[in-house]
Amino acid sequence: MKMSQRKNNIFIISAPSGAGKSTLIHLLLAQIPSLFFSISHTTRAARPGEREGVDYFFISQEKFEEMIHTNQFLEWAKVHGSYYGTSREMLERSASDGRDLILDIDVQGAAQVRKALPQALSVFILPPSYEILRSRLMQRQKDSAEQVEKRLVAARKEIEHWREYEYIVINEDLNEAFESLSSLVRGQRLRRENLEERIENILKSFII
Repeated sequence: MKMSQRKNNIFIISAPSGAGKSTLIHLLLAQIPSLFFSISHTTRAARPGEREGVDYFFISQEKFEEMIHTNQFLEWAKVHGSYYGTSREMLERSASDGRDLILDIDVQGAAQVRKALPQALSVFILPPSYEILRSRLMQRQKDSAEQVEKRLVAARKEIEHWREYEYIVINEDLNEAFESLSSLVRGQRLRRENLEERIENILKSFII
């Protein structure tokens, strides 16, 4: 049987819409091995280019509420009129695979996960300014002008929660932001308590 080398870590990553969270997470998954991305469930309709079981699990409101009542979610929230949630199965699958779990969740969900899993490391991604965030939302052309304004209103509320997070990454330059975020992931893996089993095996090898 293959011995586990370390405990798997849990990373909470939150940000206002348009701050670059999804891009940064995609870079993490592409460049750092042994990461498990938690795919959320949602009741909103799929956007162009989104794939079932890759970007989200798209389910009905009735199914989502049934999962709430049967305690299948680690966290869930209603955002912009739609439900979003992280199933407990994602946590179980990452642990059984021995991979670190990446949670892409909003401030409501993050608060729930921190309460349930206090060992999780939390990161909040900030845009460099309100003006730049607005420009990014407009340039990506995913939402109407009215929807962009709604997202900016939500962003003002979300950034008020920055003190609840252990680390802040300001995404002014994408490469620098990625280096900061990846260093947090790699650094957490080097914590003594996450390597105790491997360390014990090394120490045993010195016993003659």
